[in-house]
Amino acid sequence: MFARTERLLLRPSWPEDAGPLYRAIADEGIVRNLAKVPWPYSLEDAVRFVSSEQAELFPNFILYKRTDGAPVIVGACGIGEHGDAAELGYWIARPYWGQGFASEAGRAVVEIAKTVGHRKLVASHFIDNPASGAVLRKLGFRSTGKREERFSAGRGYAATTILYEQDLCCDDDQTPDAASIWAMRGGCFEGLRAA
Repeated sequence: MFARTERLLLRPSWPEDAGPLYRAIADEGIVRNLAKVPWPYSLEDAVRFVSSEQAELFPNFILYKRTDGAPVIVGACGIGEHGDAAELGYWIARPYWGQGFASEAGRAVVEIAKTVGHRKLVASHFIDNPASGAVLRKLGFRSTGKREERFSAGRGYAATTILYEQDLCCDDDQTPDAASIWAMRGGCFEGLRAA
């Protein structure tokens, strides 16, 4: 599964991504804001990530900045499982903070979540990372008013998160069935190009 936005190519990770991925994410300031990524982050961790299989309903994407030259990894964005919910997650490499890449990639992944049939997405951010909350609100997530202690492998301890959610279906009679989802998959990603 691939998607293209105005400035980004979102694609699955490949084995040759391990080195550039490691260089982009091996920053404690990034990893401490993620739940599942360990610190210190090693090249072996990157190799393990790019070699892992992905469930079709829970894709993860490497974010490549579209350039005239060699592509550059600016982060990652995807859908994971958190309990029985589909969860949006993302990170952006430090040189690209504050440039709108998280929002741009997040919009594409929310559309992909709809296309593969998710009815709802959840997300969260650690309380000491309010910039991530601003991104989630731009994407249409709303705060649930709840907080949750969540373990961060990057911090090595549980920290407080603020919980968000977004309904992806307007009402129950618009929920696609499995056959509709498979039929939509063929040409659905053309619409992800930014207007």
